[in-house]
Amino acid sequence: MSQMASPAERRLDRICRHFCPPLQKLNHVLHQAATRGGQEIDDVARDPVVIGGMVLDIHAIPSTSPQPRTTTPGKVRYVLGGVGRNIAECMSKLGTMPYMISAVGDDIAGNLLLEQWKLAGLCTEGIRKHQDINTAVICNVYDTDGELAAAVANVDALENFLTPAWIQQCKSSIRSAPILVVDANLSPIALEASCQVAAEFDVPVWFEPVSVAKSTRISSIAKYVTFASPNEDELVSMANAVSGGNTFHLVKRDGNRKYSGKSLFHKLKPAILVLLEKGIKMLAVTVGEDGLFLCSKNPDFLKFRLQITQNSRVGEWVYDTLTSTCPPRPVAAMQVEGSSPMFAVHFPALPASVVRLTGAGDCMVAGTVASLCSGLDVLQSVGVGIAAAKAAIEAEPNVPSIFNLADIAGNAKLAYCNAISLCHFEK
Repeated sequence: MSQMASPAERRLDRICRHFCPPLQKLNHVLHQAATRGGQEIDDVARDPVVIGGMVLDIHAIPSTSPQPRTTTPGKVRYVLGGVGRNIAECMSKLGTMPYMISAVGDDIAGNLLLEQWKLAGLCTEGIRKHQDINTAVICNVYDTDGELAAAVANVDALENFLTPAWIQQCKSSIRSAPILVVDANLSPIALEASCQVAAEFDVPVWFEPVSVAKSTRISSIAKYVTFASPNEDELVSMANAVSGGNTFHLVKRDGNRKYSGKSLFHKLKPAILVLLEKGIKMLAVTVGEDGLFLCSKNPDFLKFRLQITQNSRVGEWVYDTLTSTCPPRPVAAMQVEGSSPMFAVHFPALPASVVRLTGAGDCMVAGTVASLCSGLDVLQSVGVGIAAAKAAIEAEPNVPSIFNLADIAGNAKLAYCNAISLCHFEK
């Protein structure tokens, strides 16, 4: 390619080399027809944008139960991570090319992250690299069951260098995106700046809370958020943050007692409702082995589809399976006492052989967003997200090195068909 090529043309050339040549040649022709002098024409669909952390994860995996004040034998691995990075990588492996906005340093960790990104054929234009940045690093210590036992995060660089000014430089990519994903590694002012750009151009926003501590950053941006994907702990933290108190508490589990999906939803319902009333359009609440609750106050959002002008398929097999065997389903309302109706669907978890749980939530978001970008509705897309999460749980890295799309399609269909409307739940 000529050295005089525009950044957009150079980026497209990398994508063309990475993916299916016939499809990408067609996209290349369409792109050339839709640009003049390197300037993008606004009505051409572009890539979804992910703004968030690129992090080097250090995983410490003990062979026996860790003991305090001494070393424990086990394995230590370096894993490419960061919530935003994981989501973007997973989306690319499902066939949807993301535009990543992040910040890394000119150091060993930063070079490792960027080199992998380039090898995957992904665009680095939105990734800020500077010698004054210390690339974010997180050290995770697991228990023998694969659950996270403790972690230390050095991610100040994301807040200090992933600034509103840098996000403004990427405004044109956000403007033309079908959806914007933001993770809570951003500072509050950067989160708000990102959401304001998206709101200016009517781009839906997906908020990923990252952690209990950072999930509270929802308080200043709830009115901009279309989707949010908290786990149970983050849900409670977010509800307390937007209500300005300590009203909501974690569900108490007595011993080995298990709640049914309906019973667990009943206990989480007040926290869910307050977030919906503060402006979030839809919540995808992950509850571990109990699955996921998809909730909205508007039934139209449970039939939501992105407004896209060209498909970025999650894989023909996945797309065709979901559209041919999983038709749109009616969703009725459950009446919440003293308020307007809430619409809720429970997706039970799929059986899985657990290897590592860390990347499951990120892959759930990625699978759902990639599917929305392909034209599937939100219920079908969540089915794909759950299938991607199952694949992540059964793999060693945060994001599986490869996805078996036949398995994804089959598991997505199973998740979709197993989904239960909670409309008949008692007041």
